[in-house]
Amino acid sequence: MNYARPNMPFPHSTDLISLNYQGEGIRDAPAYANLKGIRTTPLYPAFHAKFPEKMIISSETASTLSTRGAYIFPVYDGIRAPVNDTSGGDPNHRFVSAYELYTAQFGASPDKVFMSQDKHPFVAGEFVWSGWDYLGEPTPYYTARSSYSGIIDLAGFKKDRFYLYQSRWRPDLKFAHILPHWTWPGREGQITPVHVFSSANEAELFLNGKSQGRKKKGEHEYRFRWDSVKYQAGELKVKTYKNGKPWAVETIKTVGVAAKLELTADRQTIKADGSDLSFITVRVLDKEGHIVPDADNDITFSISGLGEIVATDNGDPSDLTAFPSKNRKALNGMALVIVKARIGQPGSLVIKARSKGLYGRELKISSSITQSKKRSK
Repeated sequence: MNYARPNMPFPHSTDLISLNYQGEGIRDAPAYANLKGIRTTPLYPAFHAKFPEKMIISSETASTLSTRGAYIFPVYDGIRAPVNDTSGGDPNHRFVSAYELYTAQFGASPDKVFMSQDKHPFVAGEFVWSGWDYLGEPTPYYTARSSYSGIIDLAGFKKDRFYLYQSRWRPDLKFAHILPHWTWPGREGQITPVHVFSSANEAELFLNGKSQGRKKKGEHEYRFRWDSVKYQAGELKVKTYKNGKPWAVETIKTVGVAAKLELTADRQTIKADGSDLSFITVRVLDKEGHIVPDADNDITFSISGLGEIVATDNGDPSDLTAFPSKNRKALNGMALVIVKARIGQPGSLVIKARSKGLYGRELKISSSITQSKKRSK
């Protein structure tokens, strides 16, 4: 039900009630007060009261928006706000902030959705809109190519939001994820909020060895926030705890300028059938081997041997470069090249990546013919 009320005839006819955004509420916070459109408080309790015997799920939730690795200041001090050109949005680059607080006008942050579900434990679960970015519906920048709503971007790279959902759906997994990155030349002394996603329930943040405070997640809190940190180059470290015991540690550092490329294939061997693909991640690194988080270098790809380049990408919703192009800019230090082997011609493929001023790299993968098993009589 994309527009839902318990007194409508439709929910009487279904065995299961599935709600789009209505469960967690729509435009029901002060940040959304100036927007036009329907407004609802969370409707989970109303549907449950009317149909206590029926299962309720959220068939679409959230519609949080972000561009992987793009952080825009200042940061909203609440748990959700609609993105616009002065709050969470960068109209010049058509970026949306990756603090994962900004939403479509009808949407909600993961924090808000989690809270609503926890307050109403009779709800079976949710289907997030969306798991991946996709072509079309490029809210809020309609001259872009693709959506901003994915947990994973169009190139298959994880956004920060991936780790927020992981902390929710994998409470047993020991990890901590810090955002934003910590390479901000020119922001020295300026407030640069630090958020941490983790399945832990307590955490302490350190900037260059100095504690920024130890925090516990309160009721209906799903991230750790240090919103008054002033940027200084160096090292950020978070130590997390669960039920008083050490859980996970994460450290990030200020990095140097771009110096080289790194290529990593998801598989080193593919089938020589013209359809099997290898997805190769390209990272822009400094001389110490750390990813350069704001790198946007132009990269040129080529291939030799028995294969071809199928597509390139970088996950940037605003990048209108055609997928078959052999030239692609990195987005915040990363790009993607996809290759395949020629039909029936097993052998080696050598993929090269070059960028002006950087040490280039090449990667060798192989292709083979897999013999199908004959059916026994």
